[in-house]
Amino acid sequence: MPGIDECLLEAMTLPGARGAALVDWSSGLALGTVGESPVGDHETTAAETAELARAAAEYESFAPAAPENGTPDPAGPPLEDLIVTTRTGYHVLRFVETSFDSSVFLHLWLDRADGNLALARHRLRALAEGLVLR
Repeated sequence: MPGIDECLLEAMTLPGARGAALVDWSSGLALGTVGESPVGDHETTAAETAELARAAAEYESFAPAAPENGTPDPAGPPLEDLIVTTRTGYHVLRFVETSFDSSVFLHLWLDRADGNLALARHRLRALAEGLVLR
């Protein structure tokens, strides 16, 4: 099972990949980065994408509240992906289920001309499922 660095390097093998990061959305810190950043600074990108992830994860419109009995949903967390499309690229945020608080996500930045959004979603899901956080 891959760790953070191996996971990010594998994400960079996707067609059109420009940069990738593993981000803690509760703190906005990048736990690992590789490749380029859309703004030239991975920490700024991590903080900005964490705000987006936090908003989606905390608003009931996107992530319904847990059942009244407090039991976790057997299907996993309510959010899987967030996709932001720009004129020049795609940003795919894949939430990672962990044994602790599950407040991390993979962020993949793809070039729009060369990227394959469907393949990226499929591969990020597999990477997130196999990721071992050490």
